Amino acid sequence: MASRPIVPQQIRDEAVVKGGAVKPQRKTGAAADGRNRRALGDIGNLVTDPGVDGKPHPQVTRPVTRSFCAQLLAKAQAAAAAENNKKQVCVNVDKAPILVEGLPVGKKPVAAKAAQKKVSVKPKPQEVIEISPDTEEQVKANKKQGKALVNTKKEKDGLSKKTLSSVLTARSKAACGLANKPKEEIIDIDAKDANNDLAGVEYVEDIYKFYKLVENENRPHSYMHSQTEINDKMRAILVDWLIDVHQKFELSPETLYLTINIIDRFLAVKNVPRRELQLLGMGAMLIASKYEEIWAPEVNDLVCISDRAYSHQQVLLMEKTILGKLEWTLTVPTHYVFLTRFIKASIPDQQMENMVYFLAELGLMNYDTLIFCPSMVAASAVYAARWTLNKSPIWTETLKLHTGFSKAQLMDCAKLLVHYHSKAAKDKLQVVYQKYSNPQRESVALLPPAKDLLIGDTSTIVAKNTV
Repeated sequence: MASRPIVPQQIRDEAVVKGGAVKPQRKTGAAADGRNRRALGDIGNLVTDPGVDGKPHPQVTRPVTRSFCAQLLAKAQAAAAAENNKKQVCVNVDKAPILVEGLPVGKKPVAAKAAQKKVSVKPKPQEVIEISPDTEEQVKANKKQGKALVNTKKEKDGLSKKTLSSVLTARSKAACGLANKPKEEIIDIDAKDANNDLAGVEYVEDIYKFYKLVENENRPHSYMHSQTEINDKMRAILVDWLIDVHQKFELSPETLYLTINIIDRFLAVKNVPRRELQLLGMGAMLIASKYEEIWAPEVNDLVCISDRAYSHQQVLLMEKTILGKLEWTLTVPTHYVFLTRFIKASIPDQQMENMVYFLAELGLMNYDTLIFCPSMVAASAVYAARWTLNKSPIWTETLKLHTGFSKAQLMDCAKLLVHYHSKAAKDKLQVVYQKYSNPQRESVALLPPAKDLLIGDTSTIVAKNTV
């Protein structure tokens, strides 16, 4: 029977030194009291195992240290992170390096550094992002801007998944000319008059803003229901005669429009007998001529042109009565001041300009246009004229800016003017029609009216817009 070799037991508080000498150790106070004793790790470390067939087994070492524990924990965390990242992102290990949060590219976490600190909380899984060589510049740009790297593969997949409705919508816009439609340029209509002192380019915008504000202050309201002896047909006959007189005296357009304005304002505040209606027209034209003309017609000229139906004294008395009722207020924005501006904004030719004035004078003759303000009648005349002459576009951004009206706002008044144009050739009152049938005025009255704006009955429009 083999005997177990006995190893001499080391005496407590002694240390073995090379050569077998025993060196006594100093005793501290705690060791002396036996309060600092350490238990044996394993009793087998005191005995040598003979093994099998006389050969000893290899010595088993158990270096259970904090460093080794930290290494095991780091490996387990790396394995768990790799497993999670396989499910989320496809990583190309052969070509691309790996970005790990908190570490530079190409370096792995060192277990020795992790061992310096005690790991108490399990860290969050680290995000692994693939970087291809084509997107390296994009990654650098995103780092500078503080943005996270986006997976380009997912972006391409998202962009490639276009719905059928989006494709059809794009094709429809392209077919209708809505895609990439350039914005219409607003033309500076006063650029050519920059060196013209009489044009007043510096003040023209403010002047017309003021006109728009005050045009309704002295605007005549509907008055035929209060007149007992006259009606709208009598008024049309008077205006037709005054246009003829205005043409024979070769007066300025401002005089004609101011004359009609004075007549309507006077009829809105005073009843006039039928026999004095022509006298009212003569007195209004005399006042307007003195206000607008350099050389106004004399009273005797008006008496003669009326076939001496009224005396010199009657004309002067009517003039005095009109000025008293209107309180001498003659500086008012008429249709003409707006017509000149809006025609200029339409960039017209001679035919266009004559067509606008033709439609505007047709509006002057008819009482129904009184429900619209002067600026709207002027803008509607421009709109209807452009439609009649097939101008494209019918209504530009420049016109919309200077008139202040859209196409929808002008539609009712424009339809009314085109309706008057369609009846002008067969109407009993032919002065305006003959005036603009002259080749000197481009014979615009002979042109066919705009068919798209023609209406059969005007009563609906008048009833809708009557205040």
